[in-house]
Amino acid sequence: MLTPMVAGGVVFPGLFLLSKNTLQRLPQLRWEEADAVIVSARLVSSVQAIMASTAGYIVSTSCKHIIDDQHWLSSAYTQFAVPYFIYDIYAMFLCHWHKHQVKGHEGEDGTPRAPGSTWAVVRGYLHKEFLMVLHHAAMVLVCFPLSVVWRQGKGDFFLGCMLMAEVSTPFVCLGKILIQYKQQHTLLHKVNGALMLLSFLCCRVLLFPYLYWAYGRHAGLPLLSVPLAIPAHVNLGAALLLAPQLYWFFLICRGACRLFRPRGPPPPSPCQTQD
Repeated sequence: MLTPMVAGGVVFPGLFLLSKNTLQRLPQLRWEEADAVIVSARLVSSVQAIMASTAGYIVSTSCKHIIDDQHWLSSAYTQFAVPYFIYDIYAMFLCHWHKHQVKGHEGEDGTPRAPGSTWAVVRGYLHKEFLMVLHHAAMVLVCFPLSVVWRQGKGDFFLGCMLMAEVSTPFVCLGKILIQYKQQHTLLHKVNGALMLLSFLCCRVLLFPYLYWAYGRHAGLPLLSVPLAIPAHVNLGAALLLAPQLYWFFLICRGACRLFRPRGPPPPSPCQTQD
């Protein structure tokens, strides 16, 4: 167990530092630290998502029996990914910190902030990213022990499907980068937004009904009978995992409505109003 976790603890922070230093030092780029940090954090999240969804696809397609079949990647990648969630909490804080600086919260003469302002940034970060931080903490403190200990080698198919939920993450990251650099009205942002909406719906929201359907097919039960046939704590866990996905999907839909809503006619000029 220790080797995959150590590997993850090296790969994800190492990739972040490599990307940040490359963006800052390449003569053709010479990005500011804030830009390099934000883009590097999104890049690492996208790489992790691609790795997780690939591992999930391999596991889920390899397990013909959805309960008993096992694949070594299910436990290996779960252990490998644990350091990512710890790292990403810090990476998100760095992004928040640099955005805070860009908005002018540092001293006007470039001097360091007054004592106590760091805690204000921390409080603002926890307030803004509370749900994401809670999600990451739950992945490490709850989901990881359950997947390694409680499952006892059962249900690798379901774990593989859960890993494939990360398919939407690269689109989310690219969308945030485009918004950061005020590219909301480009064709790339609109295409990415449509792909993000579709992938999030299929791989995160509809994932849970699919898992219930897959179990019902295995057990010879109709879909609506599955919740009554499985333990209550399984339904509770699924509901707790689905709830934030529905909230984030609502935010994505709201953003999509703003993006694709027809823009109204420009306001009349003063001359037109006088006429």
